[in-house]
Amino acid sequence: QVQLVESGGGLVQAGGSLRLSCAASGRTFSSYTMGWFRQAPGKEREFVAAISWSGARTHYADSVEGRFTISRDNAKNTLYLQMNSLKPEDTAVYYCAASTRDVVVTTPERYDYWGQGTQVTVSS
Repeated sequence: QVQLVESGGGLVQAGGSLRLSCAASGRTFSSYTMGWFRQAPGKEREFVAAISWSGARTHYADSVEGRFTISRDNAKNTLYLQMNSLKPEDTAVYYCAASTRDVVVTTPERYDYWGQGTQVTVSS
């Protein structure tokens, strides 16, 4: 089992940047595929980005491709999401998640552990 704690959310103006972190504890962090999801009020949770256990493979939602970068530091048991050129439609609660599957997966059902989320608000 792994415990996940997100941080780094906040209020930012459109065009600005934020860096989210997800600290992991418990079982070996480096054995998990990791992902970021987000959920806006009244909407379903949606995929943002995912990264393989080694960091060699990444995948992004079309809506964030070219603006967001997912990365991980297995030595620090930490996952990151660098968010640039933020838009008001990026406003949501952002969640990190861990999957035991050995492939990059994009659906919430394929993730086994979740953090509590961190709020990101982008003002226009």
